[in-house]
Amino acid sequence: MGTLENGVSVIIAAHRAHDTIARAVRSLLDQDWTAWQAVVVSDDGTDYRPTLRAAGIDDSRLVFTGTGRVGAGAPAARNAGLTAATLPLVAPLDADDRFRPGRLAALVPLALAHGAAFDNVAVVRDEDDAPLSVLFPERDGVGRLDADGFLATSVPMFPVVRRDLRPAWEADVDFCDDVVFNLRILDRAGAVPLVRAPLYEYRQRAGSITFSADSGERAERCYRHVLDRLERDGMGIADAGLRARFAAALAAKRARNAAYEAARRAGRCANFQEFLALGGA
Repeated sequence: MGTLENGVSVIIAAHRAHDTIARAVRSLLDQDWTAWQAVVVSDDGTDYRPTLRAAGIDDSRLVFTGTGRVGAGAPAARNAGLTAATLPLVAPLDADDRFRPGRLAALVPLALAHGAAFDNVAVVRDEDDAPLSVLFPERDGVGRLDADGFLATSVPMFPVVRRDLRPAWEADVDFCDDVVFNLRILDRAGAVPLVRAPLYEYRQRAGSITFSADSGERAERCYRHVLDRLERDGMGIADAGLRARFAAALAAKRARNAAYEAARRAGRCANFQEFLALGGA
């Protein structure tokens, strides 16, 4: 299904991802929308081709590139992926996450028509596949997501977006880069379709950044930095009212992050998504 004229470049930033990269790529092989390329970006100086071949994966739609560094960060890796991508649409996929079957077939036509499309997100514990939460109530059909609706979320979202919106990740925003990226899309495109089914699986994995002991501190530094950028240059967000609402939302996120840090130190949760699943506020 699909042709190169409506294909999507899926950008997979890979840092120490040899244990999970095959699952991520296999989730693309399982899609019924076949017009895709996977741009695997090594950010650890290693070659992911042998790992995928050892898992029985060798497909002409796989493209391999790298940042030329070790630990340059997800934004730098994704931007390197953008440079290598060749198809009209772009979609990020974290190397330890997966697309559920039918995701591209559901989102690609909507993104082509409206500039971008989002879907619901299922949060899953990686060790035992236990479901932790779903971002929005599960329903059939397609709704709408605008910037204010997005600002109320606390789970990463991963859109399919047309390249003519010129998406890029801010290289100096190393923790909440997805928030800035998505908000810039919504600033440019306005309200876009939201597929209510949870077709993106956000895996919570021990050893990931969200499990690190300093994740709360990293989030706080990111929020402060973004607030400073909003004050200085607006972070590429044209709508002044949206910039103000973004700043207010960041203040709320900082308060929630402080509550998470207190809960983590008390041993009530291991990461931010578990904190939310336990009713954290």
